[in-house]
Amino acid sequence: MNNRVKKSRMEKTDFVKKGAEAGASLLKDVQQFNWLLLAILTAGAWYFFSWKIGQSVLIGGVLANASFFMLRQDIASFMANFSQAGMNWKAVKQLEKVKFFLKFYGRLIVLAVILYFLITRVSIDVIGLVVGLSTIMLSVIVVVLSKGSMLLSAQGFKGA
Repeated sequence: MNNRVKKSRMEKTDFVKKGAEAGASLLKDVQQFNWLLLAILTAGAWYFFSWKIGQSVLIGGVLANASFFMLRQDIASFMANFSQAGMNWKAVKQLEKVKFFLKFYGRLIVLAVILYFLITRVSIDVIGLVVGLSTIMLSVIVVVLSKGSMLLSAQGFKGA
């Protein structure tokens, strides 16, 4: 019985590690695709409209990608702390949740202040800025639809 419990715990730990690795890979792919999409949208906005709109798209995309990069690091840290805790998640759970959400909302507040400053103090095209900010959402949709099955198969869900 003792060996069975150990084996079950090892399987659960492996399950969590495989899911974390697949998720980290997807996040990396999203970020790489986002830089490509941002370059295309910036060049397109500059070519078809004006440099001011292209610049606005670029600024919005850089802000979104920087925020996403920091979020990716926080998620990796969060998952690493859970993995190190093994199956003793309750001891780590509350503190890690609080740290993660404080960082998340702190980053959101900083981003809101930067956006407020850009819109009120700098001559920037708001629609271009919103297009740039939306690149991360588009990247997530494209990458998850094209590679999302990798995450499901890594977690052991058959038939996805």
